[in-house]
Amino acid sequence: MSSPSKRRDMDVMKLMMTDYKVETVDDSVSQFFVEFNGPPDSLYSGGVWRVRVELPDAYPYKSPSIGFINRIYHPNIDEMSGSVCLDVINQTWSPMFDLVNIFEVFLPQLLLYPNPADPLNGEAAALMMRDRPVYEQKVKEHCLKYAKAEDLENKENDDEESDDDDYENYKTSDDEMEVEGL
Repeated sequence: MSSPSKRRDMDVMKLMMTDYKVETVDDSVSQFFVEFNGPPDSLYSGGVWRVRVELPDAYPYKSPSIGFINRIYHPNIDEMSGSVCLDVINQTWSPMFDLVNIFEVFLPQLLLYPNPADPLNGEAAALMMRDRPVYEQKVKEHCLKYAKAEDLENKENDDEESDDDDYENYKTSDDEMEVEGL
């Protein structure tokens, strides 16, 4: 690819051609939502999350910002802001990766193999290490309460203003890194 903008367009189109539901913000390929299902055979199986993606101008040379809009209980995801702590997105991103990698490999792996040693949600990390059965029950309860497919469908039928509200409360993984001084 000769330019980052062509690569960005191609990667977004490639993601749209998969089974993922992609909803652009103001017809922009720089900001969009992806409907993400919890990996089968995981604690998150059956859960559906709305994930916000922001592509910087320098994408694919600079990593996208990823964040869960509806709540998820996970040691490496901030429960309130939805920001994701994942090295491959935040620090070790490579232009060899694309958006499909994020949704088919990186996020499923994060949900399957949480790292409580590097938490954004200290409570979840401590609970996971201290009492695994209680942690697993809390994950399942959050999935039932906050990650039902019908809730996402109802959200899509709400006013367009709600997307703006979501955006205002949303923090990117880059924002979290700035807070942490990284």
